Amino acid sequence: MSLLKQLTTDMVTAMKNRDKDTLKVVRMLKAAVQNEKIELGHDLSENEEIAVMSREYKQRKESLAEFEKAGREDLVDQTKKELAVVEKYLPQQLSAEDVKKVVKETIAALGADSMKNFGQVMGAVMPKLKGKADGKLINQTVKEQLSNK
Repeated sequence: MSLLKQLTTDMVTAMKNRDKDTLKVVRMLKAAVQNEKIELGHDLSENEEIAVMSREYKQRKESLAEFEKAGREDLVDQTKKELAVVEKYLPQQLSAEDVKKVVKETIAALGADSMKNFGQVMGAVMPKLKGKADGKLINQTVKEQLSNK
């Protein structure tokens, strides 16, 4: 089932259950997917759908950090609920150990031996982990592994 159909189904379910919080988030996600579809001018591939969901997740994650820093507990709780809904549409996230393993394999395959190869390693790792791990975690892991060389 495509993401757009899944969002529509979940939206109807949320309406029937009178779950306003979930409904609001699902509507925003559906709008984001439809806007991306219109902008690109074609039906979205699975990778493009994951990219949209990742962007939405990242925006909420950044908002959460800002709200926590500002001491806005009301918005922190709301944003955490939104994050939980968005996570349902993302692929299973890899653990830090799994990311480290993929990064080590890629570094070995490329023969990278210093921070000079950072861009090359990131370019090879990102397509493998796109949507499966946070970009900051990947970035940190690559830097860590290359600095140990």
